[in-house]
Amino acid sequence: MAVTASTPIELVNAAYARFDERIDAARTRLGHPLTLAEKILIAHLADPDAEIERGGTYNDLNPDRVAMQDATAQMALLQFVTAGLPQVAVPSTVHCDHLIQAKENAHVDLLAAEETNAEVYDFLESVSAKYGLGFWKPGAGIIHQVVLENYAFPGGMMIGTDSHTPNAGGLGMVAIGVGGADAVDVMTGFPFNVRWPRLIGVHLTGELNGWASPKDIILKVADILTVKGGTGAIVEYFGPGAASISATGKGTICNMGAEIGATTSLFGYDDAMARYLKATGREAIADAANAVAHHLRSDDEVLANPADHFDEVVEIDLSTLQPHINGPFTPDLAREVGELGAEARENGWPLEVSSALVGSCTNSSYEDITRAASILRHAAENGLRVKTELMITPGSEQVRATIERDGLLETFEAAGATVLANACGPCIGQWNRTAVSEGEKNTIVNSYNRNFPKRNDGISTTHAFVTSPETTVALALAGTLDFNPLTDTLTNDQGEEITLAVPVGEELPARGFDPGEAGFIAPPENASDIEIVVSPDSDRLQLLTPFEPWDGQDFAKLPVLLKAQGKATTDHISMAGKWLKYRGHLENISGNLFNGIINAFTGEAGTGKDPLDGETKTYPDIAKHLGESGVRWVAVGDENWGEGSSREHAAMEPRFRGAAAILVRSFARIHETNLKKQGMLALTFDDPATYDAIGEDDTISITGLADLTPGSKVRCVLNHPDGSTEEFLTNQTMSPEHIAWFKAGSALNLIRQELGGE
Repeated sequence: MAVTASTPIELVNAAYARFDERIDAARTRLGHPLTLAEKILIAHLADPDAEIERGGTYNDLNPDRVAMQDATAQMALLQFVTAGLPQVAVPSTVHCDHLIQAKENAHVDLLAAEETNAEVYDFLESVSAKYGLGFWKPGAGIIHQVVLENYAFPGGMMIGTDSHTPNAGGLGMVAIGVGGADAVDVMTGFPFNVRWPRLIGVHLTGELNGWASPKDIILKVADILTVKGGTGAIVEYFGPGAASISATGKGTICNMGAEIGATTSLFGYDDAMARYLKATGREAIADAANAVAHHLRSDDEVLANPADHFDEVVEIDLSTLQPHINGPFTPDLAREVGELGAEARENGWPLEVSSALVGSCTNSSYEDITRAASILRHAAENGLRVKTELMITPGSEQVRATIERDGLLETFEAAGATVLANACGPCIGQWNRTAVSEGEKNTIVNSYNRNFPKRNDGISTTHAFVTSPETTVALALAGTLDFNPLTDTLTNDQGEEITLAVPVGEELPARGFDPGEAGFIAPPENASDIEIVVSPDSDRLQLLTPFEPWDGQDFAKLPVLLKAQGKATTDHISMAGKWLKYRGHLENISGNLFNGIINAFTGEAGTGKDPLDGETKTYPDIAKHLGESGVRWVAVGDENWGEGSSREHAAMEPRFRGAAAILVRSFARIHETNLKKQGMLALTFDDPATYDAIGEDDTISITGLADLTPGSKVRCVLNHPDGSTEEFLTNQTMSPEHIAWFKAGSALNLIRQELGGE
């Protein structure tokens, strides 16, 4: 099948044929009606007769395609190359969106990125050409927007090496964010293994009105479910309110479902999806979806009695939903926008908005930009100006070209906004921000998805608030958090009190989308003469050496490298920002390992006691010392360890430096899988109070490893410096496959063995 800038209709039809074959049989076998999520998963089971238990069984699935962004693709493709296969087994793409730093403007920043990252881009393009992947050039757009415009289709299944891959749920696709090793499994022809998810239903009634937007729905859901409430679950949106939301609005909601830990989120197929497919040149897919529309939504019995078929049901009346704004420092700290001013004063958060940012993979659709631009036009007509720095990030070249043609970019530029490249930019820390320094408390407002400390600008004292594009623009005009666009007024230069007009948007461009400059490069028909070269002197790329397999022995008296206090997100474990340049070089990027972790014994970030010599050092230096000394070790954490992005570097770095196990109160889903993929033990305390008993100079023994079975408890021993010991139990969620990964040293080692490699 030819590699193209879209999903071939043949692939779509093959997927829909499986629905016809399997859905009725599954209803009979399971004895109950099916949700949409269940239908899609069943249609993609490697073994359609496999046992299924929500939150229990681990099942093998065959996704339709794989998508990777440039930061994570480097390590994924370095792993794939070692497998020795001539081509990827499923349609796969690489999207260059993460390595473009926002500094001046789109043109200058893109040229700088192409020069700075030439070695990495050349590597990714050559590997894509060699092994049959589609390659999207820098500037083509953010992976999730490009996928929605070109590859996503209702009822399909995709995995992607980015936590916001669920954006494709806006077109009714089960799209799951994974680590690179999961992508390697699928690209080498092996199934994707995942615990069968629980199901959370979000029942939407009413219809959005006024200032309320699709972003406010997920901000409210984050408030209800918290950052870990969706862990191990698929969130399925349904009800009469769902039909009133555009496909891109649905994508916004599914995108930010990553912030509640959900495996993925999705909506049932409807007219809005059909309109979007046709507007983006995929009429044949819309026609195919219309023919099987009964498969592309939950069964009628499920919709009539959702509480009987979902593990949890959330009710939201869109007619009463008000604009929300979440933060700072966590995406689930929510309130209505009108309540923020008083809360900010009470908590000492800076009221003045130092920067406002519109766009990102979450909110850069045509509809988003038209709503935000309508506010700026009305403000200009009434003598109002923005009172802070304003930036806009188009999500794709297609969106950029279309909003430029239709005069929307001109509206932003007339307001003084800086137009950034079609890339992630400040959303992921790629922001060369010079106006504010570390230690300077300041507030930013954006339409992004994630707002952990240092996330956007690398500055721990930046208070980031997440909201919709229209509310972001309103607060830019006000210049302060203490403003409610629904009720308050702004004063223009003539002293007139102006009430901002309710935003007005257009779901789709009346004149169709302008594709702009082509950004897709298909692989050549014959790639035999393409060589993959990585210089041994490169500081950006490094070929991988397989990890050593398990030696069959228990782990005895492992030193505790760290005990984390509070949040330990993947940003804390392996920061992005300036470290993105080393995503293809495991040794160099390990220089950031645990830099953001707060030491539970000292309250300091990024430093601790070296167990070998007792000296206080940075965590990366301690890990390097232990690793180079051949000493295996453990790290101890609290709740939801590994919350945040899909970056497998947060698992590969500890493994590279000698970690044997991570012991915590609970894990985030993707990170737990990533640890297992790299051959580590991911253990949770059977008694959460065990966390409190672990001292700085203790060691931990992990026993009975030869007898590991799926779900069995693992007995550990806490060894104190005075010679006393305490036994404690830990839990693990390993399937037989996970145990095989552990014994082989990593999932990649097992693939190499099964493919006949060394």
